[in-house]
Amino acid sequence: MTVLYALVGAAIVGCAIFMILSRNLVRMLLGLSLLATGANLLLFIAGRIRTDQAPIIKEGAKVLEDAADPVVQALILTAIVIGFALTIIMGVLVLRAWRTQATVDARKLESAEAMGAARARDGADE
Repeated sequence: MTVLYALVGAAIVGCAIFMILSRNLVRMLLGLSLLATGANLLLFIAGRIRTDQAPIIKEGAKVLEDAADPVVQALILTAIVIGFALTIIMGVLVLRAWRTQATVDARKLESAEAMGAARARDGADE
């Protein structure tokens, strides 16, 4: 079953890389979100998915014998929050590009400096 999860994670990462290499900004945004999901899944697989043992140290024992690693789970939770924040920031940038340039094609976008200079020039005229 772990091999199946690893193959699914690899397929998700492969689809994400394909989407990131697109010239469409929306596809790039979705590809980055998909890449974060694939990385989280692969981290989760590396940290052992489940165990039959309860997370309680037996009487007389000094350590827990065989259980899921809570550090990996904490890392995944942190990665989910960071990935969500990255998605929101990229979404705002895509929306800003759409509103100022009326396109989401990366090849047709002007440079950021030119957009800022045009905005300052338009603001000075008013």
